[in-house]
Amino acid sequence: MAELRPIAPAFVVPGPTGVAVRDRLKHLTPEDDMVLRLVGAHLGALASADLKTRCADGLGHCADTWAARKRELTVQSSARWAGAITKASHDQWALARRCQADHIRDLQAAIRAITRRLSQPVGKKGTRKEPGGYRSRQEWFAKSRRLHLLQDRLKRQRADQQAGRVRVVRGGKRLARARHHLEAAGLTKADWRQTWQAERWFLAADGESGKRYGNETIRITPDGQVSIKLPAPLAHYANAPHGRYVLACRVAFTHRGTEWADRIEANRAVAYRIHLDTQRERWYITASWQIPAPPAVPLSAALAAGVVGVDTNADHLAAWRLDTHGNPIGNPRRFTYDLSGNAEHRDAQVRHALTRLLHWASACGVNAIAIEDLDFATEKTREKHGRRKNFRQLISGMPTNRLRTRLASMADQMGIAIIAADPAYTSRWGAQHWQQPLTTTKRTTTRHEAAAVAIGRRAQGHPIRRRTAPPPAHRSDGQGHRTVQAEAEVCGREGPRPRIPGSRTRSVPPGRGANAGDQNAQHRSERSAEHVQLMLSP
Repeated sequence: MAELRPIAPAFVVPGPTGVAVRDRLKHLTPEDDMVLRLVGAHLGALASADLKTRCADGLGHCADTWAARKRELTVQSSARWAGAITKASHDQWALARRCQADHIRDLQAAIRAITRRLSQPVGKKGTRKEPGGYRSRQEWFAKSRRLHLLQDRLKRQRADQQAGRVRVVRGGKRLARARHHLEAAGLTKADWRQTWQAERWFLAADGESGKRYGNETIRITPDGQVSIKLPAPLAHYANAPHGRYVLACRVAFTHRGTEWADRIEANRAVAYRIHLDTQRERWYITASWQIPAPPAVPLSAALAAGVVGVDTNADHLAAWRLDTHGNPIGNPRRFTYDLSGNAEHRDAQVRHALTRLLHWASACGVNAIAIEDLDFATEKTREKHGRRKNFRQLISGMPTNRLRTRLASMADQMGIAIIAADPAYTSRWGAQHWQQPLTTTKRTTTRHEAAAVAIGRRAQGHPIRRRTAPPPAHRSDGQGHRTVQAEAEVCGREGPRPRIPGSRTRSVPPGRGANAGDQNAQHRSERSAEHVQLMLSP
């Protein structure tokens, strides 16, 4: 029998520590649009040059080089714009370093997998825990060539990591590659150029506590007036004192607008980012700020009213409500989404599915939602699953990280706790123990819905299987109780059923009398063994 891996305990997912809200800049004049484009292009060029300098510094970066870069940028913009640009360059370099480390780990895992399979005889079958050899000599030869290719890549990546070199594309590598495949991307050359330029613009400013309305660079007043501190070369476009330009539009954040108003009236830091949607030709502004981490909710308190188990799939969320004892209640629910299309469409589909899930859980009266703690970072490589290309595409398309982050953020606003459970064997055991018993003549239970029950029971601490094996030797409880629902310490589990009050037109059914649980009080020819021992004992 194959050894099962240990199951990690369930835990409550911590709440969000930041907030971001967005609104559209409506009714902009042609002059407003021109000024925003000029400022974005000018600051974007400065940000590109600063990022290049930061990447060239590598591991030799220090406070002196940072101060020198900031002084050079201050002359061409302002002190606060220079601080925002240099901070963005540092964050981008740090992100590239983390991605580089992840890429090295992926290369190492692929090399280990290929080396292990190459060392085995051709055609040897694998097991659940260990893959076998390659199917043919041709595949063995192709994988041996790929092994040398991956080793060369790993060597170069390690050399870059030790030297502090990173490779960053401002505007995105995917968009840069789309320039060579315009027909496949559905873009013309002019559309691509406009999108590329807009993505490389820089119109973002970090907040600063104690300053007026929490931000001196991009400022929004309580009545929604937006003003921007112009860089020094563009100061002649100012239409307000102190080199500022006031837009003709008004901003009103509908979502969490009260929190935003409270922060700016108290002069607390709020960061802003202005960007252009080139497909819709619309300008948007995003406000973001940090919030204190919410207090941790004990697991027992979150599960006091039951739980909703959720199984995450490539195209839908399968959910089922469970009571405090781990029993399914009512009918399962399915919340579908479509992950085709662009990133905005996929994000909207996930958001709408989670909104329906949260509203249904709130209507059920539960305070917790159990999901799987999925992480496909090491599970979707071609070396692990080989020819199973469709399966690799399936797990690669599942937005596990985005779904969990967004679900925790949205659930925090509704007072619902998110519990992460170990995903090991939930689909297999759920189908084995729950799919057939929950299938009726009017309801066909799917494998995913049965997995949702298994996830909910694991979050509650109950075993997934429905019943333990019955006593093999005799009918007594010498080897433990038959079901896992009633533990040994549950009072009254072997006692008589409670007597139903009211008038009786017939005789009391067997087992419903006052002495139903007392075998010695009934009219029997023999006494129980326990009663005989009590009578014979001195």
